[in-house]
Amino acid sequence: MNTPYQVQDLLVAMGVKKYQTPLPKLILLGLLAGIYIAMGGLLSTLAASGTAGLGAENPILPRLLAGATFPLGLMLVVLVGAELFTGNTAYLMPATLRGDIPRTYFLRNWLVVYLANFAGALLFDYFIVYQTGVLSPEAFQSYILKVATAKVSQPWWQVFWRGVGANWLVCLAVFLGLSGRSMAGRLMGIWWPVMAFVAMGFEHSIANMFYLPSAMLYGSEVSWTAFLIDNLVPATLGNIVGGALLVGCAYAYIYGAPKNQ
Repeated sequence: MNTPYQVQDLLVAMGVKKYQTPLPKLILLGLLAGIYIAMGGLLSTLAASGTAGLGAENPILPRLLAGATFPLGLMLVVLVGAELFTGNTAYLMPATLRGDIPRTYFLRNWLVVYLANFAGALLFDYFIVYQTGVLSPEAFQSYILKVATAKVSQPWWQVFWRGVGANWLVCLAVFLGLSGRSMAGRLMGIWWPVMAFVAMGFEHSIANMFYLPSAMLYGSEVSWTAFLIDNLVPATLGNIVGGALLVGCAYAYIYGAPKNQ
């Protein structure tokens, strides 16, 4: 495996490569990441639907089923290649702090990638989830409607702190994935933390771009205002804290070397 110091070197090189990526490619890669995360969300929804009986006896079981299948999205992002906002909150910090890329580039990257992720998720929601009727069966539909309602019913600060927890684990998954030197090792490193954040009920902004719009397409009474203000904004801010500060900056400080060394 790669040591944490070697992972920091990889992250610096990745940050430089992201800075050098032309804007059209960055947008396309962002669209793909939104789609891949939505794929994981769809598989997770199908896996956890219809488990009310299991959940009555042991509430963690539906969450474990959802968590076990959701990592598909991040696996595709990391191993096939795509630009994911939540991962980039940590990816870009080592190169930024070392001065290998302009100090404010991460803000531009985050904005472009976030909007592209949103567009990709919405395209997948409409064409692959809604137009195919994949969630039309009652068990699937009732599950996604219940999830959407729960996500906008939490207090704002609770969503924020759940967003911190979600991206703390997602970015640790990225870190562990880079630690592996084999396909199996990388997949296992990604799988565990992502499974954990879903099972714990934390809030991932890009995943919610799948869950809530899909639910609205299938008749949820959740409004766009509620989605954006009550869930997406606090989840996004929490994701930034969890990824940029608790993983990106923290480990750049612990394991990174100044540029002149």
